[in-house]
Amino acid sequence: MNITTLQGIVAAPALPMLPDYTIDWSTLRTYLRWIANQRPTAIAMNMDASEGPALDRDEQLEVLRASRDAIQGACPLISGLIAGSTRDAVRWGNELKVAGAHALAVFPPFPTFLGKPVPAEMIYQYHKAIADGVGLPLVAFQFPVAWGPDFPPETLARLATIPQIVGLKEASFDTTKTIETIATAKALPRKIGILTGSDTFILEAIMMGCDGALIGFAGTATAELIEMHRAVVAKDFDRAFAIWERLGPLARYCWRAPIRDYRPRMKEVLKLQGLFPHATVRPPQLGVDDAERAEIARLVQGAGLIVPALLRAVGD
Repeated sequence: MNITTLQGIVAAPALPMLPDYTIDWSTLRTYLRWIANQRPTAIAMNMDASEGPALDRDEQLEVLRASRDAIQGACPLISGLIAGSTRDAVRWGNELKVAGAHALAVFPPFPTFLGKPVPAEMIYQYHKAIADGVGLPLVAFQFPVAWGPDFPPETLARLATIPQIVGLKEASFDTTKTIETIATAKALPRKIGILTGSDTFILEAIMMGCDGALIGFAGTATAELIEMHRAVVAKDFDRAFAIWERLGPLARYCWRAPIRDYRPRMKEVLKLQGLFPHATVRPPQLGVDDAERAEIARLVQGAGLIVPALLRAVGD
């Protein structure tokens, strides 16, 4: 599938697991068909939402192959690219390509990219080597501002000279940084899709000028977020706000500090929806306590997401 730019809603689903911490392959296939049939722009696996860093590489490849088989070409399949060096990133990117990835979301190579500032040339060379060595469309990844690396305007402008860069996941969780990134992107000589990854203010980011979202929250409220994005594009702002008024409290709760706990919180949501039989996360990540579980149930009900979800559009 040819991806030249990114816009709309890219779902970053969670990864179902069994109580013994192994991947629940049967549930994964059913769940991904449910998401794909709601027609997101793409589906992104091996991301943080799907516990990519907690998977070994054989598991990451099998997740891609299972995802490819489940969605059956309904939308492009993006894979997170998690590596610690440039040489490894190129080699691993090619394996992900063979397994079915149509594009790669490039994670910063930690710990090298930890701290600020990260030289623009180092960020550029890392992405350029992957672009040249793998040949797939790439999505750069702006991490939360406290984590690094930062993509200031000059860095984003440098990345934009790489033809394979088709988008930026803007997950700074900072409105000022989001506004700066949008303004920089508008001034670039070619279009690069800016997709918010800040689950706590998805609507606000789109209304500020993001082209869509590459977002973990779209692993549960997929159709609702697609409808919300379309409403903004159509300038039906009342409709967009009405949707976000229902969804926002749940998103803000799941992505509140400590942000790492959004994974077990989201799995509790998916269990309440009937999409996951278990809310298991892989250690050392911990699950939620009873108080959190009760609050999540209240918010899911308020968001209108406790429905016979599988009946929407699973198909066989």
